[in-house]
Amino acid sequence: MEDARRPWAAGLRAARAHLLPGLGLQALGLALVLSYYFWGWAREELDALMAFKTQVGFAFGIVSTAIFGGLLPWVYLWWDGRYSVPQGGWLLLFWGYKGFEVDVLYRLEARWIGAGHQVPTILRKMAFDQFVYGPLWAVPTMLVFYRWLESNSAPGGRAPPHRLVFAFASTIPLLISNVGVWLPMLALIYALPTPLQLPLQNLVLCFFTLIVAHQAHRPGGARCP
Repeated sequence: MEDARRPWAAGLRAARAHLLPGLGLQALGLALVLSYYFWGWAREELDALMAFKTQVGFAFGIVSTAIFGGLLPWVYLWWDGRYSVPQGGWLLLFWGYKGFEVDVLYRLEARWIGAGHQVPTILRKMAFDQFVYGPLWAVPTMLVFYRWLESNSAPGGRAPPHRLVFAFASTIPLLISNVGVWLPMLALIYALPTPLQLPLQNLVLCFFTLIVAHQAHRPGGARCP
């Protein structure tokens, strides 16, 4: 109840709790970007990945995001007794679609804003991603989905519509965590060529989906047998 009345405080607590893992991810992302531009062997390997992604098209984003956003976090949540096998199936479907959605986003940004890596181009992409796409669509839909997933885990239970609507009004803590995790990473993601942006995004996503699941979870809720 206290968190419901003070969402900003809840969001700041969540951001502090995930500060160190977030810094570790940002260090990993920075190392990857620097390796691409300054280490010949790494660039050859990443160029090969880029060529493969271009060859297979949207299938790469669908499968890879389903794995990093759905399968890997589900393994941890299932081991922790939180999620069942059917819930894992829903996670794969949801994040497979999200992989397609984000791939489309990155392609459209490259077309409309530019595919270069100049600072103004990167900043414009970051602003649209973090302050338009994220708060208006990505974060609310994720939180509603995870609330629905947890609400329907109770025996014979279904999430009442008013609870799903309330999820839209309770996104402030997650939005704060979203800024803390993603804003620094977006600078690194958009510093890479467009085909490599989704693979780096997937590395961060694996960690961020655990934050989403944690903040969507209601204490005392159903646990999987």
